[in-house]
Amino acid sequence: MKRRSQTQAQTPKEVNKKPKEKTGALTLDQFSSDVIWQLASQYWSPESKSEHLPYNADIIERIYADEMTSGKASARRINMLEFSQYLEQYLWPNYRREEATHAHVMSIVIMANEKFRERVEVWNVFQQLPDQYPAFFRHVLESCLPAQGTNENKSTLRERTALLMFLNHCFNSMEIELCREQAKRLVSLSMWHCLQPRRREQELRDVPEWRKYWKRLQKKEKDSPKPDVMWERHFMQNLIIDFLRIVERIPAEGELNSNVVHYCERFLEFIIDLEALLPTRRFFNTVLDDCHLIVRALMSPLVQREEGKLFGQHSYE
Repeated sequence: MKRRSQTQAQTPKEVNKKPKEKTGALTLDQFSSDVIWQLASQYWSPESKSEHLPYNADIIERIYADEMTSGKASARRINMLEFSQYLEQYLWPNYRREEATHAHVMSIVIMANEKFRERVEVWNVFQQLPDQYPAFFRHVLESCLPAQGTNENKSTLRERTALLMFLNHCFNSMEIELCREQAKRLVSLSMWHCLQPRRREQELRDVPEWRKYWKRLQKKEKDSPKPDVMWERHFMQNLIIDFLRIVERIPAEGELNSNVVHYCERFLEFIIDLEALLPTRRFFNTVLDDCHLIVRALMSPLVQREEGKLFGQHSYE
């Protein structure tokens, strides 16, 4: 396939001239000798399906470590993996929650984000195995937060930024049933369980119709709610608390990891998008206000730093 720059009409003077090779352009031989294309041919490429080797989870670990998180060149490698249909042919068909590693779920998230970046259809991939999506979505949520009882998160800030981007895509795709069924549980009336009783009572008093729904919810749960259900109801609040812990620990001066800044910026973009959507802001807005997120973000040292200009702009939106 020719690149766009090679398809442009040439002037008569250039006909007999050899085209100059562009720096960094890959030849067909380089493509075929690349490790990604070799692995694709062995494990997931549709063109070599009859010759595929058995599924090997170690391949996912290897690609994630060597190609997807290896540094500045990883963006180009991810693009090559997308072109090879890595997500739809290997990652998603072999995803099982009980067996999937951190590298597996992160690989799916990163490849899905790449499809969104390229404006390629994404959700049709997940719809091929819709029964696996709820468990995968929960896996994503768990990867966003520290383990219960600790402040340590097994996901790096760079990974958590990718997870936030994926969640944002989910909430912005509420017209897709697959996304709507999972995302709406995080921002429904039941999330008010995380509010202080007096604040919740005040909100229910202001809108009597919501009190009716709240009473129905209480009747359905005569017994104590399941731990998994309560975890989901507190997820957004816990995500905000974790963000505040990160942003308030940023020093006013000295070195600052760029991954910290990118995470904080992406987080506020995520919050802004949730507030912009009627289905998500109705009940989420109260939890957001209860956490004093905007006030505390504006008071953080990051706003005063040169690196925090974009973060400060988001805080005022």
